[in-house]
Amino acid sequence: MLLLALDTSTPAITAALADDRRVLAERTTVDPRRHGELLAPGIADVLARAGVRRDELTHVIVGVGPGPFTGLRVGLATALTLGEALEVPVHGVCSLDVLAWDGEEPGEFAVATDARRREVYWARYTDRRTRVEGPSVGRPAEVAPVLGTLPVVGAGALMYPDVLRPGRGPRHPSAAAMAALASERLAAGESLLPPRPLYLRRPDAVEPGLRKPVLR
Repeated sequence: MLLLALDTSTPAITAALADDRRVLAERTTVDPRRHGELLAPGIADVLARAGVRRDELTHVIVGVGPGPFTGLRVGLATALTLGEALEVPVHGVCSLDVLAWDGEEPGEFAVATDARRREVYWARYTDRRTRVEGPSVGRPAEVAPVLGTLPVVGAGALMYPDVLRPGRGPRHPSAAAMAALASERLAAGESLLPPRPLYLRRPDAVEPGLRKPVLR
């Protein structure tokens, strides 16, 4: 098994290559405005450093969010295009699950990422592998009573530490952690998600309506 994992659901543009045993190469760049420019070079870099050709890949793993519309679709479109061109399966993974798996909290905790509009995407976990609530989106002050004193992993808590208690773990999901989590689940015979986006709300851009007639 040779996995290419990628995620663009947050400001981190991240790609990694892994086999059954370990992560072979990873590249992550944090830039909220350059997902489309940086993802393809990142993929090319990890393949080159690992000495792997694209036609050797057996699976493509992509973060399906939740995340903002523009960034998220870059990763999904790239993953689906690669899967079709290479004729390999494309699997989705909830990006919040990746943060949970990569976190350092020993007991129950939550994960939160920036949803913009002064909101966060969040989910609650009993341990690093088990999500029991979410993913959802909401204002931090509304989410805080639901989570109580639980530690919260991810950039969402670091942005709103006055209402959410920051936990121990990364700010953004990493493709290396995603590859490891997907590899573990596939080896155990578990199903992964379809490669469809978890937007949780409508995109900011909408098609214009019909123009009103002008009276003369």
